[in-house]
Amino acid sequence: MIDYIIVGAGLAGISFCERALLHEKSFVVFNNDSQNSSKIAGGLYNPVILKRFSEVWQAKEQLELMTDFYSNLSSRIPNKFDFKVPILRKFFSIEEQNNWFAASDKVALAPFLSTSLCFNEYEGIDSPFGYGEVLQTGFVDTASLLSKYHDFLLSRQLLLNETFDYDALIVEEDRVLYKNLEAKHIVFAEGFGLHANPFFNELPLDGTKGELFVIKAPDLKLDVIVNTSVFILPLGNDLFKVGATYNWKDKTDLPTEEGKKVLIDRIKEIVSCEFEIIEHYAGVRPTVRDRRPLVGTHSEYKRVHVLNGLGTRGVMLGPAMAKALYDNIENCILLDKEIDIKRFTNKRKGKS
Repeated sequence: MIDYIIVGAGLAGISFCERALLHEKSFVVFNNDSQNSSKIAGGLYNPVILKRFSEVWQAKEQLELMTDFYSNLSSRIPNKFDFKVPILRKFFSIEEQNNWFAASDKVALAPFLSTSLCFNEYEGIDSPFGYGEVLQTGFVDTASLLSKYHDFLLSRQLLLNETFDYDALIVEEDRVLYKNLEAKHIVFAEGFGLHANPFFNELPLDGTKGELFVIKAPDLKLDVIVNTSVFILPLGNDLFKVGATYNWKDKTDLPTEEGKKVLIDRIKEIVSCEFEIIEHYAGVRPTVRDRRPLVGTHSEYKRVHVLNGLGTRGVMLGPAMAKALYDNIENCILLDKEIDIKRFTNKRKGKS
C-alpha cells in the first residue's frame, strides 16, 4: 500500500508531491496534460494586488514558504526555477504616483512597496512619471519546472501519463483502490479539470481564461518586469512574455482574435517600439468566486481530498496550500476556514 495517489501534475500537484517527499511518504501521480494553465502561466509572484493596491491574502507567509519550497526543489532537481526580479509599476500620471505613496503608508503594504520612485530609463518605453517598485518579487519558470519535475517523477517511476478513470476508484473506510493500486489517500489536484470529477464537481470552481504572448522586440531593453494593465517579462534574446487577459465566459484553451487584440492594444500603451508576436497561448485558470483556494476532504469519503483553486497565483499559493492540506490529513491540523471547502459544502447541507 502506498500513502497517496495524486491526480494532476500542475503546480498544485507537484507542490503536494514535494510535501510528501519531504516526509518520506510514498505516492504515484496521474497526469494527462489536459490542463495547461500552470505550464503557460506567467509565473510571477507579487505580494501586492496592484490594480487595487491591496495586500495579497497571507502574502508574508506564502512568500516565506515558497522561498524554501523552490530552494529545496532546485536542490532535488539541479536547476534554477526561481528568479528574483523587481516588478515596476509604470505610472501614467501624478495621481497614480500619489496613490502609490498612500498605499505604501498602509501597515500591511509597507514591507512590499518602495517609497522611492524609480526614474530609470528603459529603451523602448516612455515613462515620464516613473515607476513604483514592488519588493520581494520575481517569477518562476513554470514551463521548465513542470517539464523537469515530470522527468524526475518518471525517472522514479512515480508518474503515470494517463487519464484518471473516476469510475474505477473504489473508496473504503481505511483505503482507496484504483485498478492495481492501493493507497491510504487520494488527492485531486486537477485544476479546471475538476469539473469532470464526480467527487468535487459541485464546488464553485469558475475558471478564468487567460491569454499570453511571447513577443520579440529587439529595441526593447528591459531587465525588470513592468506591470500595468499587462505584465512584460524579459526572457532573454530580445524575447518577452506578455500577459494576461481575463475572460470569465470562454472556458476553452484556444487563443482568440479578441484576446490578441486586447494584448496588442495594451502592449502599445506601454512600449514605444515595434514588436513581433512569436507565440500566442491560452489556458483556463482554476479560479473561485471568493478568490480563495479549494482545499479539504470530501464530506462523505474521508480518504478523498482536493487541492485546487490556486487561480492566478499558483506559484505563491501552491506550496502553502499543499502544506495546509498535508498537515490536515497527517496531523489533524485544522484548515483555515477561508480555504476549507466546508465553506461551500456546509452551506449546501444547511449548516452554518
